[in-house]
Amino acid sequence: MAYKSLLTICADPSRAPQTFATAASLAVAQDAHLDVLALGVDRTQIGYSYVGAGAIVMQAAIDNATNDVKVIEDAVRTAAGSASPTLRWSSEGAVAMVGGLADLVALRARFADLVVLGKPYGEDRGDEEAAIIESAMFEGQAPVLVVPDVPLDASNIGKRIVVAWNQSREGLIAIRRALPFLKKADTVWITIVDPPKHGAERSDPGGALCQMLVRHGVKAEVSVLARTMPRVSDVLARHVNDMNADMMVMGAYGHSRFREAILGGATRNMLETAEVPVFMAH
Repeated sequence: MAYKSLLTICADPSRAPQTFATAASLAVAQDAHLDVLALGVDRTQIGYSYVGAGAIVMQAAIDNATNDVKVIEDAVRTAAGSASPTLRWSSEGAVAMVGGLADLVALRARFADLVVLGKPYGEDRGDEEAAIIESAMFEGQAPVLVVPDVPLDASNIGKRIVVAWNQSREGLIAIRRALPFLKKADTVWITIVDPPKHGAERSDPGGALCQMLVRHGVKAEVSVLARTMPRVSDVLARHVNDMNADMMVMGAYGHSRFREAILGGATRNMLETAEVPVFMAH
């Protein structure tokens, strides 16, 4: 079992080379083909009337998005020149309005084994960054690897993995989708934060999951942590740092996406603060 079709979507010209470099390294390591979508985003709000300048404003927005596509494609081609000569890749450009991103991203993501994307939150990030990740996972039903803003070599990804386990459906789906990484890892920590005293796994938290993974050849062990910080994501982030881990695996959006956006949650908090790649699925 391996990832043979990788997809990366670049919508930010300034970060496209870094994201592409990481995705390219993973594609070579997995002996996979990498598809690149250079995406220009038209941020025109068609529900509003631009009195006296509607056509001009809309055309300018389309021109800007089209120019972004060209800049991203040029940046990707330059980055590809520094990639391994064994890299197999192809690219295409597209322009979409924010409201039309879901269908476009889902169409590309549903045929990918893994989608590699940059962090969606932070300074100078547009709303489309989070929309792309959500569309890939929800509409595209693809696992997503969210990577930091610096280029990473595949040899430094997935050797020491922290798995966030809360007995959820989303968590188990993410773990199953991450098996190609987990089976190659040197160490995997199944990490449970403040397990419920009366839950189904109260006598052996994480035991059944550990057994399942070990049967797949995963070098897994269980870490049970107390909730010593206000947010579960903070406890997990500290554990990643303490274990010198280079990847986290977690289920995405256990709450509704609306609640996550308004109140926050482990998914959003991890994506805001993560310093290592985060593998997610829903």
